[in-house]
Amino acid sequence: MTKIDLCLLNANVLNVFNRTFEKKNVGITDGVIMVVEKPDQHIEADQYQNLAGKYLVPGFIDAHMHVESAMVAPSELGKVLLKNGETSIVADPHEIANVCGVSGIDYMLRDAKQTPLDIFYMLPSSVPCTPISHNGASLPAATLKPLYQREGVHGLAEVMDYPAVASQQTDVMQKIHDAQEAGYHADGHGAGLNYDQLQVFKRAGISDDHECTTLQEAEDRLNAGLNVFLREGSVERDLENTIGVVTEANAQRFAFCTDDKTISDIINEGGIDRCVRLAMKAGINPATAYTMASYNAAQAQQLTNKGAIVAGSDADLVVVSDMAAVTVEKTMKAGHWVTESDSNTTPFNKQTVHHHLNRKDLVLSLDSSTCNVIGVKPNHIETAHLQCEVPLENGEFTSDTTQDILKIVVVERHHNLGTSSVGLVKGFGIKNGAVATTVAHDDHNIVAVGTDDASIFAAITRITETNGGIAVAQDGTVIGEMPLAIAGLMSDKPYQEASADLDGLFKAYKVITGQKTVAFDPFITLSFLTLPVIPTIKMTDQGLYDFEKGDFIDVACQTPVLNGVK
Repeated sequence: MTKIDLCLLNANVLNVFNRTFEKKNVGITDGVIMVVEKPDQHIEADQYQNLAGKYLVPGFIDAHMHVESAMVAPSELGKVLLKNGETSIVADPHEIANVCGVSGIDYMLRDAKQTPLDIFYMLPSSVPCTPISHNGASLPAATLKPLYQREGVHGLAEVMDYPAVASQQTDVMQKIHDAQEAGYHADGHGAGLNYDQLQVFKRAGISDDHECTTLQEAEDRLNAGLNVFLREGSVERDLENTIGVVTEANAQRFAFCTDDKTISDIINEGGIDRCVRLAMKAGINPATAYTMASYNAAQAQQLTNKGAIVAGSDADLVVVSDMAAVTVEKTMKAGHWVTESDSNTTPFNKQTVHHHLNRKDLVLSLDSSTCNVIGVKPNHIETAHLQCEVPLENGEFTSDTTQDILKIVVVERHHNLGTSSVGLVKGFGIKNGAVATTVAHDDHNIVAVGTDDASIFAAITRITETNGGIAVAQDGTVIGEMPLAIAGLMSDKPYQEASADLDGLFKAYKVITGQKTVAFDPFITLSFLTLPVIPTIKMTDQGLYDFEKGDFIDVACQTPVLNGVK
């Protein structure tokens, strides 16, 4: 019998293959599970720990997420996720790649080495995300291919350009081919795609998708043969709307992901552990929910030797004292119980905010009071295409807080091109003030929303001075801020301080809205209003973009209003 370093006794061990909990002893050596036996079978070991009937499950795995959305560096995020029972994440660094290109990916790979958390990076497939993008870099297939040799790279991240896939566009198909040739696979991003379009993705070699928001969309992805990642992020609150598609017969095709979740939300409500809680609350068998959170994600993302408590698997384990509450008592990574490390964030020394916006650029002149307006959908990243009557003074838009229609401004910040645009948005509830941020998917230009030009300009000026960040202003004065010194996307502070900065932003937001509570995350919501690959209309530095038309449209329009929705 092989020598055993540590034996965990009397645990209720999750068997992911039959989705049951079984009383077992688990022997571990050099970070690997060596033996799993019934309690009456003695295991000779150097050390024993009695778990006394507590639950032992494989480490949770986030099947798709963006570290940058947590707004802290990978090394800091690892400290929080490990405490929540997550031992591996599959991350797409396309946010920082859209700002800095290969150097951004290099930064993420370097800093990830400072955390015990396994971070499997998928190379960004869409940098830029569309041909019209004014982002910071371009990563064609030829640039990505050598990166598959880097430690920590695991495949091709969410392919989101459906027209390019459908037309067999050379570069995107080469990216998928290169991932497969390197022994990996390609993730998908099929927002708004129907069953027939999803089959196009599957034929092209894309193996999974995380963009379902309804039962029908989840069913379509399942029937198209894709692995389905049910999502629960800070804004993308989709799990409760989609979990009903899961049955014991098809559960092996489903896993969980967070996609975009802030550090404060991870601290306050959890990540994948929250997904498990919500799934069980919706009626999913507990053993099945925990399997979806571990083994299913490992299988879908081809993570060898992860996600199961069997001989030969990595000893990435979680002790849970309350199964329903998903109370994580302690986490084991590679055979060692995790304690919070003292690692420091890797320094980031690059200026990433370059523009020459003037206050006069914020004026919105209109030749019609009937306008196309972006309609915010709280807790969702897609928008409504509204047509509304708005107030004008001397042919210029003035904020309409009665209808909650405000200016939205996007400013190119990577190459000082001088491009900026102003549109209209409904749904932020701001009564007096503005918000500006350099987090603006996927190009990550500056985006701002507000009631008055003075406050909008003050907020933009402040995040320019801090080399990126989020700022809240009122009456032309900044009243809250979160500097994001790492590419204008992430804080370089410890996670506790970064979370406190974010909490301060929410307090400032309550001031400018006059509300005691905030029903949705306004900062992440604002950041997604610039992403043209998500329905329906979005704002870019070049103007208002219509997803359905695949082209820009004017803010002013002559089309009659029909119930306020186009």
